[in-house]
Amino acid sequence: MRSGIALGSNLPSAFGDRAANLREALRRLGALGEVVAVSSFYDTDPVGYLDQPQFLNAAALLDSDLQPLALLRALLEIEREMGRRRELVPAKGPRIIDLDLLFADDVVMETSELTLPHPAMAERAFVLAPLAEIAPEWVHPGTRHTVAAMVTALTIQG
Repeated sequence: MRSGIALGSNLPSAFGDRAANLREALRRLGALGEVVAVSSFYDTDPVGYLDQPQFLNAAALLDSDLQPLALLRALLEIEREMGRRRELVPAKGPRIIDLDLLFADDVVMETSELTLPHPAMAERAFVLAPLAEIAPEWVHPGTRHTVAAMVTALTIQG
């Protein structure tokens, strides 16, 4: 199964600066399957909770045998292992690493734990710009829009 994963960091850690955190997360993703593509790193402003440092964002494509819920749990475990403590910071607050499962092939699902495709991806330039670099033709199974079209729509609206 091919999955799209968004990565973000805005705090230094034992691994180094924001870029080092993204590289470490990508290395760890490799243990879950094959990382087949990685975008450039994008320096972005925080969204929602504004009183925090700039983010570094990226996207990756992962080929894995893990089903979506198992993959989500593995991503959350990588976050924990790298030092992220969700319960200690405000929602959308500063973080060493953030890994969001954006899509898994054309799976559509909604559970208490996971919604696919990610419900806010079409509204987030910091997600779509990196994803458009590596998967511009991926089609959202709900809207039938490609990532490239979603980026264009966001640019026009923004």
